[in-house]
Amino acid sequence: QVQLVESGGGSVQAGGSLKLSCAASVSTFSFNQMGWYRQAPGKQGELVASITSGGITNYSDSVKGRFTISRDNPKKTVYLQMNSLKAEDTAVYYCTIVGAGYWGQGIQVTVSP
Repeated sequence: QVQLVESGGGSVQAGGSLKLSCAASVSTFSFNQMGWYRQAPGKQGELVASITSGGITNYSDSVKGRFTISRDNPKKTVYLQMNSLKAEDTAVYYCTIVGAGYWGQGIQVTVSP
C-alpha cells in the first residue's frame, strides 16, 4: 500500500555529484513530510535532510551547504541533490516518510577518496 523506491545511487569520486530520487506510492504524499536518512557501518545513522509538505527544508550540519532536498508533489517524488561529495558521505541512503515509520529499500552511495 505504501512503497518508497529510491534510484540514482552509485559510485563517484570525491568532489563529484549525485542526484537521488524517491518515487512514493502513497495517496497522501502532498501532506507528508519527507526525508533522507543515511546509515554507514560503524557510524550513527542520521536524517540528513527533510522537507515539509509546504517545502520547508532542514539539513544536518554534516551536509548543509552541499545537499539540497526538493519535492515534486504532482509526481509524488522527492529528490536529494548531493554536491561536493566526500568519502564520509558513503552510506546507504533511505527515503522516508518522517514520523510515519515507512522506509524505502535503501540505495548505496559510494564516494572514493
